Amino acid sequence: MSILPKPSPLNVVIVSPALAAANNGNWQTAQRYAKLLRSTCRVRIVQRWDGSAQDDVMIALHARRSHASIADWYACHGASGLVVVLTGTDLYRDIQSDPEAQQSLHWAQTLVVLQTEGVQAVPEVFRSKTVVAFQSTTTRQTLPKTTRSLRAIMVGHLRSEKSPGTFFEAARLLTSQADISLQHVGGEHDVELAKQAHQTAATCSNYVFLGERSHESTRRLIQRAHVLVHPSVMEGGAHVVMEAICSGVPVIASRISGNEGMLGSDYAGFFATGDASALAALLLRMRRDPDFYAQLSVQCALRAPLFAPAREQERLITIIQQSISS
Repeated sequence: MSILPKPSPLNVVIVSPALAAANNGNWQTAQRYAKLLRSTCRVRIVQRWDGSAQDDVMIALHARRSHASIADWYACHGASGLVVVLTGTDLYRDIQSDPEAQQSLHWAQTLVVLQTEGVQAVPEVFRSKTVVAFQSTTTRQTLPKTTRSLRAIMVGHLRSEKSPGTFFEAARLLTSQADISLQHVGGEHDVELAKQAHQTAATCSNYVFLGERSHESTRRLIQRAHVLVHPSVMEGGAHVVMEAICSGVPVIASRISGNEGMLGSDYAGFFATGDASALAALLLRMRRDPDFYAQLSVQCALRAPLFAPAREQERLITIIQQSISS
């Protein structure tokens, strides 16, 4: 009886506009994809595709910023094996007006969005080749929290898309609430916003700007907080939201498509985008109303299975296989 040779693993190249030094969502996604796929594929991460003939599949993060690599792949292989993962700025800005981002949509064999509401942001003509692949993270132990105060944390670089000004204003509105503290982790990516962060820290004793931290340090800070605040105006599917949920930490978030797709449209912890007064009111309610805090905790816990690594791994393998067999 002849023994059939074992099929060779696929070679997958992940194109990420940002590499390790950036310490942002694109890099975290690229690194996680590589880790999840290495059990079945040969994987490498690049910032720009080098044209290697060995590659079977390209996973390109960002339709606009990875456009050059997407164009090179399409010129060599056509759509076969071309997977484009759409970020928040892709979905909610670039694909509406940027010709390169729009061309990437045409060329891709498969488009990936990171939460359920993302599908509706894709032009209808491309939705038949669009799939949802929730991101994943490891589960952390839910730590006991003091009842003497409420510690809120925002994790987001100082960029306009993250709307840090909403968090600054909420801190000012809560200056008289000594039992509510606001911590902020993020790199100083915008000079004016950095100036505002330091001014807020100087004038509001309840606000602390911690600057940029390592991923592990940030996860520990989230784990120790009572609540994650996520006030973004644009998100494809925020890592910090799932990291909070999988650490047993509830979330207060702006009501934008990307957050609704992560938390569910009926989530009780949303506030109108940019409304610092509404954010401050929710934090006060969490501090004063244990039932409300418990409600958000339960709702977040019910979403946690969506972000299991095994689920994302299975989804990615299916997407890759389908991208070369279609």
